[in-house]
Order: sequence, then structure tokens, then C-alpha cells
Amino acid sequence: MLTGELRNKVDKLWDSFWSGGISNPLQVLEQITYLLFIKRLDDLHTLEENKANRLKKPIENRVFPEGKDSKKRSYDDLRWSRFKNFGPEEMYNVVNDHVFPFLRTLGGDGSTYSHHMKDARFAIPTPALLSKVIDLIDDIPMEDRDTKGDLYEYMLGKIASAGQNGQFRTPRHIINLMVNMMAPTPKDTICDPASGSCGFLVGASEYLREHRPEILRDAKLKKHFHEGMFHGYDFDNTMLRIGSMNMLLHGVENPDVRYKDSLAEDHAGDIEKYSLILANPPFAGSLDEDNIAKDILQIVKTKKTELLFLALFLRLMKTGGRAAVIVPDGVLFGSSKAHKELRKMLVEDHKLDAVVSLPGGVFKPYAGVSTAILFFTKTNSGGTDHVWFYDVQADGWSLDDKRTALLSEGKLGATPVTPLSKEDHEKNNLPDVLTRWSKREKEELKRKRTDQSFCVSKADLVAQGYDLSINRYKEVVHEEVKHRPPLEIIADLHKLEAEIQIGLKELEGMLK
Repeated sequence: MLTGELRNKVDKLWDSFWSGGISNPLQVLEQITYLLFIKRLDDLHTLEENKANRLKKPIENRVFPEGKDSKKRSYDDLRWSRFKNFGPEEMYNVVNDHVFPFLRTLGGDGSTYSHHMKDARFAIPTPALLSKVIDLIDDIPMEDRDTKGDLYEYMLGKIASAGQNGQFRTPRHIINLMVNMMAPTPKDTICDPASGSCGFLVGASEYLREHRPEILRDAKLKKHFHEGMFHGYDFDNTMLRIGSMNMLLHGVENPDVRYKDSLAEDHAGDIEKYSLILANPPFAGSLDEDNIAKDILQIVKTKKTELLFLALFLRLMKTGGRAAVIVPDGVLFGSSKAHKELRKMLVEDHKLDAVVSLPGGVFKPYAGVSTAILFFTKTNSGGTDHVWFYDVQADGWSLDDKRTALLSEGKLGATPVTPLSKEDHEKNNLPDVLTRWSKREKEELKRKRTDQSFCVSKADLVAQGYDLSINRYKEVVHEEVKHRPPLEIIADLHKLEAEIQIGLKELEGMLK
């Protein structure tokens, strides 16, 4: 949890970029990302120096080479701890002419971060702004992993709150709900084929640290966690850099975060590779058929991105693999042949586990589309007996463009620190979603369709043409109206008539 003081420092850093002439929030975060990476390189080199001093041996893994670069500048001057003490003009020259060219040479070391730095571009316009920004970053404590991660998440939130490029960010509390429902295991291989800022991968890594700490105690599991567990694709290089840094600051050393146009490129190396997919793919788009990978079109023939991504997920998942993905409501009830075929495939050929309907304002201010989360398991042999539905009506924030928190911080999210009262539940349904999800094979089967959650049999889904919209099955509670006996009503009417007659006679007498 960030303190107000740390938030103020980040706000000050952000404001410095804006007043210095960089107003695009994505570019601000990209430049901060570069500087954080440069600072980390110096920290790594310092660790190697300390290790060498302790062992009284030469440095084994140098980050900064000995000697000078091609422009005759000592590599030592490229270290954060050195150039931060230079005057603004000299600092600017070192960072622009030496540090950034050095960053672009690092791709060969095999790490995902270095790979994404190969086309790093320095965009801070003046020495004064660079000097101020470096002082501000240096003043922010970055030793603790939780603090580093929370700070970066706070900065990512600034992208969303600015409205611009907000589509890259799924609200953190929705990510955490999906991750907690999926409960990743230490042996999972997790993929987000539309990874953006890597929020889902970060959420899964944090869940494992908290719930499965053995993953960092066992050498084999630890290696898998840092190098083999997390996979993210995106075709925006800026987001790849930001996503990679997000993973790094949350303590994942070398995830597979790479450039890939998920819908256009062949998936030969990734077929049936992943045991868990978590994603919020872009939707409401349409692609030219010539630009769609042929192996996806074999599953479903369509140009709609939301359907193509679902087909892609089935292609990438291992048999037995699980998925939690956000889809627009149109996927649930669309009447096109492709819509129906895909829904039928999920129900008949695999195991559709649940449909969680989200309220319309979850993605405001930059999108007002109604969405749902689909949960399914790839079986290739059916297995859908019933599907669990939950109608989320409140997620803890107002559903207007402001998205203001409706409860105190300790009562927000899917796993609040403070238990929720009945009144609190009216403002935040997410903890209840998680509780009822765990009971979907037991108590939930007995719920009525007038409840907030209930189960629908496969036979009912088939009868409704595989329609997956919750309103197709939800029943409305009609208040029972008690009717009085007719003779009693007639007697009252006679009494009323008599009273009116008396009143009229009294009024007539007064007028005379």
C-alpha cells in the first residue's frame, strides 16, 4: 500500500514531465521506464562489485564494461550513481550521447528487458528537466519489491485516468478477481496473448508469492517462476517495454514478453503450450481475412477480433488448460453463424465453467461497453453439465466516468482486508463472486434463478440456442400483492358514497 508521501513524489515526478513539455502519459511512463532500467543496471553492477569484494575475486558478470565507449567516455560514467552527480548539461550529454546508445547494445544478453531496450529513444527535451526527474526518481525508495510494484501500478493508473491509452489497462481489482478465481499453481504455464502492461501476468505472480510461497523456495519451481511460467504477446513496442518493466519491478526476472501480432502470425511454436490463459483482448474490431492466421480461421470463420481471440485461446491451451477472459456482451448472444458456432464449441466440445456478467461502467471513462468474463476448460471431449452465472451489479467504484471509490480502501477488491457488511455488498459484489465461485458445484446448484448467482443446465443452454447472456435465464422476483375480498371493497365503496352524499348536502346548506 503506497503512503500519501510516496504518491505525492510520483505526482511531482509526473507533473515535472507535463510542465517540461511531455504531455502524452504513455510517453511519460516510457521515459520513466528507461530511467528505472538504467538505475537497475547500476544496482546490478553494484551487487556484482560487492560480491567480488567479498570473495576477493574479479567481477564475474560485469554490466558496464571496463574502459571507454566508442565516443571515448568511460563506461563508469554511464552508471546512475555517477552521472546523477554531474551538472545538468554534462548529465544530459552523457545520458543522450552515451547511456541510451549503450542501452541499445544490451539486447544480446538474452533478457526480455534488454531486448525491448534495443530501440530505446531518449525524449526528455532539456537538461533542466532531466536533472529534476533524476533527482525525483533518486528520492523514491525502490528497494522493496512491493513498493516498486505499487509505484509502477500507480503510474500505470495515471495512463488510465488520463483517458488516453486507457485501453491498455484492465482495472486491477478485476484482474485480481479473475486471478483469484483461477488460483494459479506453481506448475502452471501462463499466457496473455494481448498483454499490454502485463497486468494479468503481474497479478498471477503476486498471487503465487502470497498463496504458494514454496514456489520461491524450491530451486526448480523458482527457475520456472522466473523464466518459464509467464508469457505475454503484444504488437506495440512501447507497451512491451512498459509491460516488461512492470514484471521486473514485481520481481519476475526474465519472463517471455515479446512482439507478436497474435491474430496474424502463425502459432506453430505455441500450439497447446499453455495451461492457463488470462486476458482482456481488444474487441469491437474487424480484420481483413488475408491478415488472419490460417490456423485460427480453421476453428472459426469470422473477421471479428473478439471471436478470433477466443479461437486463438483454444489453439494455445493444453488439453486440461483453463481460461478466464473478458468478452463484450455481443459474444454471449450474437446471432451470426460464427457467434453461435463458437458458443456451441465451448459448451459441446469443451467445458464452459462460468459466465460472470460485469456492470456497464467497469471500463469507463474510455469505454462504456458491457462485458462479461468467460471461464472455460479445454477438454476436446465436452464436459459441460451446467454453467454458473453471476450478475455483478457493483464492483466497489461508481459506474460513471469518474469511477470514484464507494468504500474505504480496506473494503475494496475481491479479497478485502476488512469484512463487508450486507450494505457494503451492495457497493462491492466481488468478494461474494469469489465465495460463491468456490461453491458452484455444491450449494450454488440449489439457488433459484431469482438470486444474484445460479446454475443453468446444459439442456437449457441448448434449448436457448447456446445463448449465454444472463438475462436470458434470470428470473425477476415479483412482489406478492395481497388483494382484499371483493365484498369488503364494495362495502367500503358504499360507505364512501354515503359520506360523499352527506358532504354534498352540508355544502348545499352552506351555499343557501
